[in-house]
Amino acid sequence: MREIETKYRVQDLEALLLALKSAGVELGDPMLQDDQAYAPAGWKPALGKVGHTFARLRTLSGGVHVFTTKTPLANSMECAEYETVVADRKQMHGALLVLGYEPTVRIVKHRRSGSAGPVGVCVDVVEGVGAFVELELLVDDDRDGLTVQAELDAWARGLDVALERTTDTYDTLVRAVAS
Repeated sequence: MREIETKYRVQDLEALLLALKSAGVELGDPMLQDDQAYAPAGWKPALGKVGHTFARLRTLSGGVHVFTTKTPLANSMECAEYETVVADRKQMHGALLVLGYEPTVRIVKHRRSGSAGPVGVCVDVVEGVGAFVELELLVDDDRDGLTVQAELDAWARGLDVALERTTDTYDTLVRAVAS
């Protein structure tokens, strides 16, 4: 599967929530997500993300652990993605270290999820970074990622809420704040 997304910094969270509700998007209750991001050994931000496979271990409210790999394709918001539930976060962490991955940053956020047709809508409050909305489409075909991102952007702009588009991933944003 490929995940194609756009992400926006939110200036007024309440205005966004009202606009999403008006657009027919019903969001679930906030769920805590505690993510540890990993990069291949020796990877540095100056190398860029495209073509490198990154990993993430996520623990959700309730103790479910999810392992994900993402390989950015055209840009960091279009990725080949694999994801599965794992039984033991500590063991998976050890396996990643043995495979040559290095922990980079911890990302803690409160996420509310919903959908607008096939588009996933995630409203995130990321600790230390702020509020964001992500629009995500999972595809298993060859449609052009940049075209899909333009369509997602047009939908976001149609909400008529102050949004600042960013192409940075949460690990990049958290790393910038920590620096």
